[in-house]
Amino acid sequence: MRMQPRQQLLEIWRATARLCYRDGTWVWGGRDGSNSISDAEQLLCLMLPATTDPRFVLERPDATSDDALRALADLGDSIGVPRLLVRVLSEYLQRYTDLDGTPVFSGAGYFHVAGSDKVSAEQAGMDIVDSYTMSVRLSLAAIGFARVFRTVVTRAQLRSEIDELEEHASRRLTAAMVGLLRSFAVYAFEADSPAGRTLIRTVNQTGLPDRMVVESLWQGLADVRAALRGVRIAAPDVNDTLDHPGRLFECGWSWGVIRDAPMVDVGEEIGVQRPGVAEAAPYLYFSLAALNGIEELFSERTRILGLLTEEQERLARALQLRWDITQRYWSTVASFGTARWPLEDIPWRTTDNQESDYFSLLVTAMTVQDLIQQRSPDTELGRVARVLDELAGRARIVRRPFERDPAVALHSPGVLISLVGSEEAGPGRLLWPCTDFSPLLLKRMLGLAGLMRDPGLRGELLRQADEVWDHLSRRRISDGPARNLWDQAVNVYPFVDDRHDLPSWRYTERVVECLVAAARLTGGPPLRSERLVAYGEDLLLEAEHLFSQELLNGADTAGPAMRQHLQAVQAGLERARRIIDTRPGTAAALATRVLQELDQLAAARQDVE
Repeated sequence: MRMQPRQQLLEIWRATARLCYRDGTWVWGGRDGSNSISDAEQLLCLMLPATTDPRFVLERPDATSDDALRALADLGDSIGVPRLLVRVLSEYLQRYTDLDGTPVFSGAGYFHVAGSDKVSAEQAGMDIVDSYTMSVRLSLAAIGFARVFRTVVTRAQLRSEIDELEEHASRRLTAAMVGLLRSFAVYAFEADSPAGRTLIRTVNQTGLPDRMVVESLWQGLADVRAALRGVRIAAPDVNDTLDHPGRLFECGWSWGVIRDAPMVDVGEEIGVQRPGVAEAAPYLYFSLAALNGIEELFSERTRILGLLTEEQERLARALQLRWDITQRYWSTVASFGTARWPLEDIPWRTTDNQESDYFSLLVTAMTVQDLIQQRSPDTELGRVARVLDELAGRARIVRRPFERDPAVALHSPGVLISLVGSEEAGPGRLLWPCTDFSPLLLKRMLGLAGLMRDPGLRGELLRQADEVWDHLSRRRISDGPARNLWDQAVNVYPFVDDRHDLPSWRYTERVVECLVAAARLTGGPPLRSERLVAYGEDLLLEAEHLFSQELLNGADTAGPAMRQHLQAVQAGLERARRIIDTRPGTAAALATRVLQELDQLAAARQDVE
């Protein structure tokens, strides 16, 4: 890959430190102002690499690399950087906690109102799923960071600050998990309703009668319906609606706590559980956001460091069940049938009859996660890769846009999602802008490439990922205090009027996610090619046979220089034999060099004879 993730991440760290820490004070906010989501994204630009990749570790001063310290020089030295992060994380947790101790999960600054620039104070304070998921990720990063940093701290005052940080982060984590449980929705509808007819039209790619499509889809979702009956905590009442054979349904996360959502009995103090106003229907964007956040709850790091309390473990199991159900549902619908998948019929059409390439990308992301669990073959992964490639072209990421190109709207102003139910608290219905098409596409490509076992398919997908990264690189802010952060869409799309001096922390954080995924992919072992293994084995067999012949001819008794040369040849053979299964290309190269040296010895002996 051309991305060079380490260098890019360090450059983002340098730009973030330069912009956000001035005159001994942390400066909050970007182009969307300061809110619980944007400020969490701002911190995750630093915390995400530091807590997921050991090459960017900051909580162990003796293990912090020199280039990381140079990038964060504005924040301090190897001791000063983690101390400052403890203080800034604590400040974030205090900023977004009410006087009564209730964590705040509002999206003020990101909210828009259709046909108006005004958002009422009550609307601005509404909790939203995006804040829950960002809080899950940031809280886990903060708790893990505090656990490790405490082991190297001796000062009593600093240890007390770390303990307080962990306590507050744990409280916010529990509240965010409760919010996610209360935001899960199941939307059931009749097959002949507008929503039912839209879903049937989406999944019916072969022109079958509607009755047959409904029956087949009903059978295909039998395991999902059975699993939904096992949902207990904050469970929606769906048993009666799902048992009717003529009914279809969707499941996932709404934009916030759904109307009449039951309270969750929690054994920890988390403040007030606010009543919900969101419609009890899933949204693709918020469902994917919830899936990404919940995944962190059962990651390897979370398990090894024991970041969850006993109560949080209980809530995490309930969320994991919803995680499995949601991914299984959308994967089944997206790959329904035996011919062309509905996912391949771009753009995706939602049951409220909205169409967008962005929705296709969201469904693709959820489908990939389920394909991982099912250990799907490369042929199915290749079908998803072709969808991603087509989306890159349709969104004018790898193709040239034309004047007044409607595809540019995917990037600026983005896809606007209507938050049904929010209109009860203000002058109009809230809109949620989604502008992260390009980084989300790149992240899906990198994740899919990591799953592929065929070197050719992986190589092709990584070449496409490089093209998307070239597009993202051009969208950096090139001057001013926010240089080298994102996003300046006008650099790529000259027909866009907006030019910004401040960074979008949402967009920058999404780019950081891509770079972390690229670093993980690059740091893993290379693919094992069976053809290359067989080729390397043949070379090694010939080299080992010729080496034995040299020993039989007495080459090892010719003198010290010859014995030393033969020892080097033998070491090369042993090294090639050890790595043939994991790095067959390297082993073949070593065997080729050994063959060349043995041939030189044979030629020299023939000349003497």
